[in-house]
Amino acid sequence: MMFDKEMARKAAENLKAVREKKPLIHNITNFVVMNYTANILLSIGASPVMAHAQEEVEEMVSFAGALVLNIGTLAPDWIDSMIMAGKKANALNIPIILDPVGSGATRLRTESTNRIMSELHVSVVRGNASEILSLAHEDARTKGVDSIHSVDEATSVAYNLAKDLGSILAITGEVDLITDGDRIYRVHNGHALMGSVTGTGCAATATIGAFLAVDKDPVTATATALAYFGLAGEKGAEKTQTPGSFMIASWDALYTIDKKQLEEGARIQVG
Repeated sequence: MMFDKEMARKAAENLKAVREKKPLIHNITNFVVMNYTANILLSIGASPVMAHAQEEVEEMVSFAGALVLNIGTLAPDWIDSMIMAGKKANALNIPIILDPVGSGATRLRTESTNRIMSELHVSVVRGNASEILSLAHEDARTKGVDSIHSVDEATSVAYNLAKDLGSILAITGEVDLITDGDRIYRVHNGHALMGSVTGTGCAATATIGAFLAVDKDPVTATATALAYFGLAGEKGAEKTQTPGSFMIASWDALYTIDKKQLEEGARIQVG
C-alpha cells in the first residue's frame, strides 16, 4: 500500500507549528477526560483551558485557536454554554471540532448533537462509526460510547453527509476515514490498545483541535493530527502491552515524537 509522502511532510510541519505557536485550545468537555485531555494538549505543545461557565465562555473562546466541544458527560446547561461559545467562535472564524460522544444512544445526546450542528458551523466532527451514522438517520444506535458499526459501514454515508452538513467528518477505528464529501483520506496509524484506555477518542479530538489552530485546511489538519496521535499509540505499544502503562507510554510519545519521526512514520492514504 502506498502512503502519501506530501501528507507525511504536512503532518511534520503541523506538529512543528503547534509547538512553536502553542495555541490556546478551549475545551468544553466531559468530567471523565478533563485532566487527561489537558495533559495531552500540553504534551503536544498546545495550551489547554477547560471553561464551561456561561459567564465566561464567550470571552475565553475569543482568545483561542480552536474550540473543542465534547458531550461525554452531558447536561442541558452545558449545551447552552457550547452554543454560546460556538456562536462567538463562528463570529471570529475560530474553528470548532465536535466530539458527539454516544450520539444515537439516548435522545438527549442525539438531540444535543443535532442542535449543535444546526445552530453552529462545525469545522470537524470526530466520532466512531455509530456516532457519525447517528447524524444521518435515526436507525443508527450506539452501545454506550462504543461503536456497533464499522468504519466501512459508515463510509458511503459519510461522503454524502459531509456535503450535507458542510463539515469534515472523521470516523476513527482500525483505519480512520476523513472526508469533506470530496477529498478522502485514510489514516493507518494506531494500535489496538488505544481502545482499552478511557478517553483516547476524546484526546484524539483535542489533538485535532490543536492542529486546526495552525492549519487552515481542516481536512489536512484532521488527517495529520490523527496520524500523529496514532503513531504515538504505536510507539507506546512498543514499550508495554498493558493498558495502564500503555496510557502513560503513548502520552510520553506525543511529547517525544519529533518532525523526522512523524514524517517517516505517518501512514496517510489518499483516496
